[in-house]
Amino acid sequence: MDNFPIMFFLVLPIIIIELGFRIYGIVDILKEERQVKISKPFWLVVVGLVTFGWVFYFLLGREDI
Repeated sequence: MDNFPIMFFLVLPIIIIELGFRIYGIVDILKEERQVKISKPFWLVVVGLVTFGWVFYFLLGREDI
């Protein structure tokens, strides 16, 4: 329990990065002009619920024109 403040401040940047990319991924999916592989609802679930699901979306889900 003595290490909690140290661990909290070590993990906090990872949590902030995860949340930022998750929000960016959801906004990117919801763009009307964005074309995705499979379907948008599928990728919304993956990005919204799966830890680091945004990595899969950015690597596998986008159809860049």
